[in-house]
Amino acid sequence: MSLLDKLRRRVAGSTPSRLTPASKRADPTAKRSGGHGHSDDRREDALRARLHDDPNDESAFTELAGIVRRRAAEGHTEDDPRRAEDDAVWALAEEMAGSSRAWYPLLELGRLSIHDDREGAMRRLSTAAERDPSGGALASALAILREEGLPGDALGLGVGHWRPREHRIDAGSQLVHAAVEAGRVGEARRHLEALSAHPDSARVEVVRAELERVIAGAEGDRGH
Repeated sequence: MSLLDKLRRRVAGSTPSRLTPASKRADPTAKRSGGHGHSDDRREDALRARLHDDPNDESAFTELAGIVRRRAAEGHTEDDPRRAEDDAVWALAEEMAGSSRAWYPLLELGRLSIHDDREGAMRRLSTAAERDPSGGALASALAILREEGLPGDALGLGVGHWRPREHRIDAGSQLVHAAVEAGRVGEARRHLEALSAHPDSARVEVVRAELERVIAGAEGDRGH
């Protein structure tokens, strides 16, 4: 059973007989006629064209997700409109993640599934990190895990993928923060030292000063 089916099943009830019939569920990607739906249709076509060219266009994805969320909220027949909206965004992200170049949609899939399918979410975040050589996807994946209260998972993901010389500085910064939040202060300091390998030494010094304060604060807390 796919995660989307699991989400719908959880909303509708614990048994298959209580699932919302497909004929009664609103199609989150269905285009509408009349009202603001007509302008949404034109805008959706433009956004989909942008995402076809670049599946990692964050602004296009965010705007298109807003359109499908609005449609799902207007047409849902389930008890939980937020769940219907998340289902709609899941379907959109799953569609866009089909491109071998896509990493941003995988981040969204990981975020949506982290509490329902943690193992699957970690695979999606890991694949996103692998697909983006700049390290931006890794930084975002670590931020998602930290925001969800999973710094240990963020630390594991970062250690497995971070390349200090090649990746954006914020990927290393996120890793240091994750280590501190996971109670691994010594490891945080080692990652901070590794960050000095990045070629943008001026920027590293600025970030390093901030991270030194974070680590010092954590060390002070441990001393009390």
